[in-house]
Amino acid sequence: MGAENTEYGADQIQILEGLEAVRKRPGMYIGSTSSRGLHHLVYEIVDNAVDEALAGFCTEIHVDINPDNSITVVDNGRGIPVGINHKAGIPAVEVVFTILHAGGKFEEAGYKVSGGLHGVGGSVVNALSTKMEVTIYREGKISQIKFADGGHVVSPLKTIGESKKTGTIVTFLPDKEIFHNANFSFTTICERMQESAFLLSNVTIEVIDEEDNLSAKYHYEKGIVSFVEYINENKNTISNVIHFKNMKNKIEVEIAMQYTDSYNEQILSFVNNVKTSDGGSHEVGFKTGLTKAFNDYAKNNNLFKGKDTSLDGSDVREGLSAIISVKIPEELLQFEGQTKGKLGTPEARSTTESITYENLKFYLEENKEMALAILEKAQKSKMAREAARKARESVRKGTGKNNKERVLSEKLAKATGKNYMLNELFLVEGDSAGGSAKSHRNRETQAILPLRGKVLNCEKASSKDIEGNAELRQLEYAIGAGLGADFDYKESNYGKVIIMTDADVDGSHIQILLITFFYRFMRPLIEQGMLYIATPPLYSIETSKGKEYIATDEELEERKKDLKGNYKIQRFKGLGEMDADELYETTMDKKNRRLLRVTLNDAAIAEKRIHVLMGDEVAPRKEWINENVDFTLEDDFRK
Repeated sequence: MGAENTEYGADQIQILEGLEAVRKRPGMYIGSTSSRGLHHLVYEIVDNAVDEALAGFCTEIHVDINPDNSITVVDNGRGIPVGINHKAGIPAVEVVFTILHAGGKFEEAGYKVSGGLHGVGGSVVNALSTKMEVTIYREGKISQIKFADGGHVVSPLKTIGESKKTGTIVTFLPDKEIFHNANFSFTTICERMQESAFLLSNVTIEVIDEEDNLSAKYHYEKGIVSFVEYINENKNTISNVIHFKNMKNKIEVEIAMQYTDSYNEQILSFVNNVKTSDGGSHEVGFKTGLTKAFNDYAKNNNLFKGKDTSLDGSDVREGLSAIISVKIPEELLQFEGQTKGKLGTPEARSTTESITYENLKFYLEENKEMALAILEKAQKSKMAREAARKARESVRKGTGKNNKERVLSEKLAKATGKNYMLNELFLVEGDSAGGSAKSHRNRETQAILPLRGKVLNCEKASSKDIEGNAELRQLEYAIGAGLGADFDYKESNYGKVIIMTDADVDGSHIQILLITFFYRFMRPLIEQGMLYIATPPLYSIETSKGKEYIATDEELEERKKDLKGNYKIQRFKGLGEMDADELYETTMDKKNRRLLRVTLNDAAIAEKRIHVLMGDEVAPRKEWINENVDFTLEDDFRK
């Protein structure tokens, strides 16, 4: 090694002052600079208005997508304070939008209940914007301050008029150098705003897309009851919406829940209107209280038969849709990690458990017919789960008609590597492509499992149905981490599971069917970022310089602009048309391949879309396809 650039002293320690740290490492503050991170900017500003609503001072929130792709958020709260902050020596509004960890969430005189502890929202958005304008209606005056180029004040706070209104208007334009795709999605913003409206029954939220002349308004007087009804809109329900709300130990717990005839559970939890995607103490408390209430009711009414003495939590939650919303004061609020995805407050567990148990116990006693219907479903779930478990055990032990090795022997080409997290399982459409993939794979890290035809639609399948389906049973055994409530992603034989199908309608359908299976029976695989979709090329181009591969129609059109002389374009109709070396080079080789990670950003939205696309109702599916799929795309290449 050379001697240059090896010096490490005091001068090599870089100090990032103010908002520089945000611009240097934006992912630390908003997760990423992708579309997801871009939309997070909107949510940060909206959350400030939500805090005003939680405090009882805001009833209207408006979000505008402007023609220049800037965002304007308007609320009718009290207006951000404009007086001089004595500690900083600058106006309070300037503090909020230029200094990290500053806001009204740290002192007792500020918000009693808010969505976070960190106070970074407004300042982070400002840091990642080329311009921001904040207009405040407060105490009879209209005040305004302007920023540019990552949070620098270009027009200090000044009074620009008088008004009896109160509220805050924030307009910001994301920095295109940070967000390369700085286009906001009306649908994405609407989905998040609708969720906020469900949680704020006294607030109206409106979203307007000025460019495309689109608008949506959300207001739900029944709050989270409407949220549950929305989730179960196209499902067959077997109970009314059960709703209760109580306060204990300074913690407010509100729950709405309903049972359907499906085999899946969906529990969404929120703390101070912030989604806790990873659950936490309040979810644990709810599940414990729920299970105890049903078991006590069954025991007290002599409903257990034979050796049955209790029901497992997974049995009691089968077909359950539930919203858990808790409000926790700042002095008790604890999150695990920076993302606020998991609640850590210990008091929330016991409080939620107690409130859930007491209210459900009363409800079940007062609604005997409904209680019996739910318990009957839970008991059937237990029987099916135990039957499926016994079937799996017999196969694994070799006591059944077909043991595990025999099930997989003819299909699965295993990876030889012992580091399971480095190993990849390719689910390949068809025996032909499967054979090609087997012959040219990296045998140490890549396993191949060919799939014949379309797999079972798992939208309304049980664990027992999976055990009776040859294709999915092979998949279950290959991954080796269990199924449903018993699934543990840490036990997976593979760090990546990759769906590799033809780039056509049938291939897309197989992808959807497989994703539905994983969503219903191996959801942690998705949540942990272990499920991928391979993207084989659509075209190859042969020129005098050799062969290259093109992934999409759009890329082909761009490439054709630069092509000169003679060339040949071939469209691949399927994986089976590729030579084995072509398949490996383009789709399996880590140096060249493109993988799409399957993500689960919002469980409620995912649940709704899965049910619409894979459920029995034809009309909602047609409606969604007509609204979201472009049928006008044509292959216009002729050369």
